[in-house]
Amino acid sequence: MFERLKDVALRYDDLEARLADPETAANHELYTTINRELASLRDVVDGWRRWQATLDDIEAAREMLRDSDPEIRDMAKAELDDAQERLPVIEQELRLLMLPRDPLDEKNIILEIRAGTGGDESALFGGNLFEMYSRFAALRGWRVEVLSDSPGTVGGYKEIIAMVSGERVYSTLKWESGVHRVQRVPATEAQGRIHTSACTVAILPEADDVEFHINPADLRIDTYRASGAGGQHVNRTDSAIRITHLPTGVVVTCQDEKSQHKNKDKAMKVLRSRLLEAERERQDNERADSRRLQVGSGDRSERIRTYNFPQNRVTDHRINLTLYALDRFVVGEMEEMLNALTAAHQAELMKAAEADAF
Repeated sequence: MFERLKDVALRYDDLEARLADPETAANHELYTTINRELASLRDVVDGWRRWQATLDDIEAAREMLRDSDPEIRDMAKAELDDAQERLPVIEQELRLLMLPRDPLDEKNIILEIRAGTGGDESALFGGNLFEMYSRFAALRGWRVEVLSDSPGTVGGYKEIIAMVSGERVYSTLKWESGVHRVQRVPATEAQGRIHTSACTVAILPEADDVEFHINPADLRIDTYRASGAGGQHVNRTDSAIRITHLPTGVVVTCQDEKSQHKNKDKAMKVLRSRLLEAERERQDNERADSRRLQVGSGDRSERIRTYNFPQNRVTDHRINLTLYALDRFVVGEMEEMLNALTAAHQAELMKAAEADAF
């Protein structure tokens, strides 16, 4: 690993030299590309330099231990202990930084929440989940834009689709795909019995037209009159859009905007992301072997989490982590769970890397 780190540091130095070249500065596209690569390597190179500096500190302290002055030897002993304590911490950080990176980690996402078993209670829970993610996004300074929604009959959502934009959104929320189960006493339950219902969450990395080109000939686009709240506009204008991708049968609808053009743009965002995700799943299945990294599998049929309101408990079944802080979790304080999922995934990657090394 440390030989590879040396190569990364040399590459970083080369990129810095190229960035300082006036010819590079004059080429905006090249300048942007080099800057982006430098940014992706910066943490690794900083860690490598701290590791080298710590090794130098250890060597210098060992030299000082040979001094005849006892005070200098005492100081050297303290410095040596400190450096030797820091070294394994830095090495662990470097191992994590050198793990394979998901190229989609910097992407915005399409968040899809659909009510499942449980009828009206499931739709209400879908509304709770959307509010939870919206509050978490607000704490992160992210932007949430609803692309399409289908309200439940007593509140919440039968389905809601939103774009979440910001820094490393996909990297943070990609673990959320799957079945989320809730256990609580519904407001409509007269006997006070606990009911169980569920929603399905999908986290799709945003795909632009460059990444996933769709042949216009493969699309059937229908317009129709929007339904639901909206006053006279709903009754007058065929602004709602339904796009069908003929080769796959994927259908996306959008009616939230008064403009047919805006509805079409939103629907195409969702369609591109769904098709890109389907292609990624196909490629992952082709590459899959006996060793499968389960935490980040994104299998939407997998029950990943249970929210038990009577016990104020939230449990993630993939990593067997239970937090007795559901009241805080549902208002967006999700950091502890998400960090644990990231750590579990990194541990799996490190285990796989060690197995490949032998």
